[in-house]
Amino acid sequence: MSDPTARLPHALGGPVCHGTIKLTPEDFVVEEILGFEPSGEGEHVFLRIEKRGENTDYVARQLARFAGVSSRNVSYAGLKDRHGRTLQWFSIQLPGQSGPDWSGLDSDTIKVLDVIRNARKLRKGATSGNRFELTVRDLTATNEALEKRLADIARYGTPNYFGPQRFGHDGQNIEQARALFAEPGRRIDPHKRGLYLSAARSEIFNHILDKRVSAGKWDQAIPGDVFMFSDSKSFFKPDGLDAEILQRVRDHAIHPSGVLWGRDPSTATDEALQIENEVAAHLADLTEGLAASGMDTARRPLRLCPMDLTWAFPDPATLKLSFTLPTGAYATTVLRELIDMDAMDA
Repeated sequence: MSDPTARLPHALGGPVCHGTIKLTPEDFVVEEILGFEPSGEGEHVFLRIEKRGENTDYVARQLARFAGVSSRNVSYAGLKDRHGRTLQWFSIQLPGQSGPDWSGLDSDTIKVLDVIRNARKLRKGATSGNRFELTVRDLTATNEALEKRLADIARYGTPNYFGPQRFGHDGQNIEQARALFAEPGRRIDPHKRGLYLSAARSEIFNHILDKRVSAGKWDQAIPGDVFMFSDSKSFFKPDGLDAEILQRVRDHAIHPSGVLWGRDPSTATDEALQIENEVAAHLADLTEGLAASGMDTARRPLRLCPMDLTWAFPDPATLKLSFTLPTGAYATTVLRELIDMDAMDA
């Protein structure tokens, strides 16, 4: 499968070596971190599920069938890769019902870990982040070279690209978005429409970040920048780049951001807006289609800083990594600065 993000420039010098991952589910463990504490009462049952080799939609359908409700009654915060072991939250609306014995859902690939009630359903994006535990095997570089690059990632962060998962098989979601924009009146499944729109503005964002990385300005403030915190969707634009703003950027307290295209104009100005407009002109079919779609304009940090990054080498050819990323960030984006992604088992 071709990687539509493979052309994007690296910020730290390119991959150090080849390696493989996802040989077993235990090689790629993702734990979802809720952004709030369920109340313990209410008509929505929150289930913390461990799944292996199953995608999120499949598990949601199984939950609906087991509970005897419509799939519309089942919610989750975000999609998770079926390759690997994932600890993920789901909610099921069961007003006035105690619910079944959830242990009856357990199988070789699905296990219920926790059950708790809440007054409101689990909404998309309701997590604060994801904790990753990854094992990379068959390494072709020395541990010293890998440790140096890992120290650079810890010190500087990485470009916050959208990963290849966002674009579908061989990047087909982008072409589907173009087809949708060329025929806006065509009826389409709402879920697929959302995937195609998200892919289109992810492509625009990656091109903006591409330009900033190529210019060496992805982790630096430039005139007209809009800034964000890692764990918030809110943003702000200062009156100017004074010493305090520049220091906060150096300290990773705030990050320059890029536009997620929508119906409203970007809030960037000056040099930052010029870069965004250059990309918009190059990808006019996508930007015009998104503006007409009515999607809300948003922003995304240009820099990704893994939190609590630790590593160990159980043997010279194996690396174990652990880190936490904010919601919407991709572990593959961190890994691409370290290992050759072509050597990964998809």
